[in-house]
Amino acid sequence: MSTQEKVIAIIAEQALLTPSDVTPSSSLEDLGIDSMGLVECIFAIEEEFDISVPFNANTPEDSDFDITDVSSIISGIEKLLSQKA
Repeated sequence: MSTQEKVIAIIAEQALLTPSDVTPSSSLEDLGIDSMGLVECIFAIEEEFDISVPFNANTPEDSDFDITDVSSIISGIEKLLSQKA
């Protein structure tokens, strides 16, 4: 399973959707994910990929981790994975 497929599966699970309902251009808001759901997504992503996401839920606009849409999240994860390698 690719990084994109894993991320989409995690986000779909949090949004109570099927993975086919989640596209790279989907924003978390469009998917109905609130701030608590976002935190759950971040925790699930960290666990799945064994990474630490530099994200502060209290000030997401100050984060180095872009949560604008699904593709931005995937790019951020891939960047963290490459730094870890």
